[in-house]
Amino acid sequence: MTYLAKPKLHHPSLTRNKVGYTRRDYEGAVSTLCAGCGHDSISAAIVQACWELDIEPHRVAKLSGIGCSSKTPTYFLGNSHGFNTVHGRMPSVLTGANLANRELLYLGVSGDGDSASIGIGQFVHSLRRGVNMVYIVENNGVYGLTKGQFSATADQGSVSKKGVVNTDAPLDLVGLALQLGATYVARGFSGDKRQLVPLIMGAIAHPGAAFIDVISPCVAFNNHAGSTKSYEYVRAHNEVANRMDFVPCREEIVVDYADGAVVEVEQHDGSILRLRKLDASYDPRNHVGAARHAEAARAAGEIATGLLFIDPNPRDLHAHLNTVATPFNRLGEAELCPGNAALAKINAALR
Repeated sequence: MTYLAKPKLHHPSLTRNKVGYTRRDYEGAVSTLCAGCGHDSISAAIVQACWELDIEPHRVAKLSGIGCSSKTPTYFLGNSHGFNTVHGRMPSVLTGANLANRELLYLGVSGDGDSASIGIGQFVHSLRRGVNMVYIVENNGVYGLTKGQFSATADQGSVSKKGVVNTDAPLDLVGLALQLGATYVARGFSGDKRQLVPLIMGAIAHPGAAFIDVISPCVAFNNHAGSTKSYEYVRAHNEVANRMDFVPCREEIVVDYADGAVVEVEQHDGSILRLRKLDASYDPRNHVGAARHAEAARAAGEIATGLLFIDPNPRDLHAHLNTVATPFNRLGEAELCPGNAALAKINAALR
């Protein structure tokens, strides 16, 4: 796959952060996602968060699985470490990398298809183990790369572009994250940069398992059955020599509303999202209250956004396992292969 590289030459007047980088230094390749895709807004929010936090790009390890969402690490932090895993396996690869070198900042990017279906077991165990990471799910309720089938997070009663009604109950990833013991849990909307950037910054600064579910609309699959200008109709009635897609440009959906308020946001397909932003009196340290609030919002047909829960005294996987602080690549043979006596002691402890 070919990616368009952005020019490395920056205008000398660009503002630099405390470590000497411009915002452009945190960007990646030119996005190949659909115009107006919410995922690009999330990439921009990650870029802004890392720039404002004065993070050196080479200190970041970004990992992803498979899907539209998992392509996005190509579009931000081009000078960081990157690993694109197989479908649904990002969390286990991230866990292994984190155990080998705790000095990097681990950023896992996934989608609702990647994390809520084939990767659900990986998602569950990485959170319950308390891996020190930022886990972002770009949630659009469909499998975008495979033509818009319902994902496991699609709301019951939602209608596909073919007019099919989803009869399955959805997985609530925020509810799962709270139940599994994640110590930083938030939900955002890709079009609300004012809220999303601080949520990402907080997750990066949090020393534990941080999870952010970001509602990120898919603009490619809002054409409907019965239209003679739809992709499906044209392909069924045309003899083609080769097959290409054209996705019409869409305007990015942006909202700005007060704390504690509810706003109805019309999506590209005409459906409505009801977002409720947490107010200043909300206590994110109350685990039971967070679960109750998220469930109450869901029962009211609303999507609660903001920092839903944070544990002010988190313990990560290294603390649980009492691992050595030195990264494995700096340990010598004596530490990595301590000899038969050490092995015998370990085996005796297991008997």
